Amino acid sequence: MNPKFSYGKIFAIGSGFFAISVVWMVYNTFMPLILSEFIQSSALRGAIMGLDNLLAVFLIPFIGVWSDRTSTRFGQRLPFIVVGMPLAALLVMLLPLSNGALWTLLAVDVLFLLSMTVFRGPVIALMPDHTPPVKRSSANGVINLMGGIGALVALFVLGKLWDTHHAYPFLAAGAIMLLAFGFLFFAVDRRPPYAEPSTDDSESLGSFRQNLSQLFSTEHRPQLYILIAIFLYFIGYAGVEAQFSTYAVHHLGVTGGQAATALGFFSLSFVLFALPAGFVGTKIGKANAMKIGLILMPATFVLIPFFSSLTIIKVLLLLGGIGWALINVQAYPLVADLGGKQRIGLFTGMYYFFSMGSSIVAPFLLGLVMDFLSYPALYYVGSASVLLGLWFLHTGVKKLSV
Repeated sequence: MNPKFSYGKIFAIGSGFFAISVVWMVYNTFMPLILSEFIQSSALRGAIMGLDNLLAVFLIPFIGVWSDRTSTRFGQRLPFIVVGMPLAALLVMLLPLSNGALWTLLAVDVLFLLSMTVFRGPVIALMPDHTPPVKRSSANGVINLMGGIGALVALFVLGKLWDTHHAYPFLAAGAIMLLAFGFLFFAVDRRPPYAEPSTDDSESLGSFRQNLSQLFSTEHRPQLYILIAIFLYFIGYAGVEAQFSTYAVHHLGVTGGQAATALGFFSLSFVLFALPAGFVGTKIGKANAMKIGLILMPATFVLIPFFSSLTIIKVLLLLGGIGWALINVQAYPLVADLGGKQRIGLFTGMYYFFSMGSSIVAPFLLGLVMDFLSYPALYYVGSASVLLGLWFLHTGVKKLSV
């Protein structure tokens, strides 16, 4: 007899994703504005904003494996969540209150990023722990929907608080995370039905390096091209997202709250079109749907510098979000297919390695472009990176005949 499956449990787990999304969106939108009080260089601010992804690339996979092998009276994942989630909530509240000196702000920032890294992997693993394989796609849809709603709450609701007091969005985000922690702590099973401690040593740093090096062989060149495409288009997406508030405040002269609301239209269209994008991918193929998105998104980005009206920019961001939905909804399933049934885990790791790796360099790279060229160059270079990704995707898919 199969253990009972509950969508209520999935919604409880989704509250963790909701809170993480709220906190990251508040952080990514307003932390550059706080840093601008001390640092004039957009590139240097971007480098600091890329720290979270640097820590994630190196630490999250190993914390995930560590949690696989953990066995306590609180289960496998909760010990990491109990340590990291409340600490991250308190530290994100302290961020805007620590701006009396740059080094104080950076110290709190690093501690915040480390605390987020401690529990992100274990929270992600809670869904498959509580879900039979046949239900995981639909459960993942619920999880991603709640994450998308979290982004909308951060940008449309909490974003407006910035104009009242710079600390308010961070305080509200921290409070939401504390509430989500309490909900998770009492809702998740201590012994989930689909999880058990692992004794597998295959997920080591050495095996990861070996698998990564195999991608550079001639045999795996098409797969490498597709992963490079993901790296490149994420540079355009992540760089524009991280630097949008800087562009809007310092170039357009709007407030931080208005910048957050405008960026919210990108997230809104992604949430609204995520399901239709999935149907499009099913109908015309994942790669073809991605190609449409990889044309639509840069086409809207490249138009933004021509307008100073925030209303028109919101419309363009709405269109860009549709493009991002067509890209992002298909990307992970496409990469998972590359490994066949036997190597899904490997290519899942590769997907996150390349996508998060690009997010390390994107804020710095596009910030550097803004420093040496101009604020509008953010969108031109970001669009060029996405279009280059389109070429790599087309070439890789053509070689594979996916």
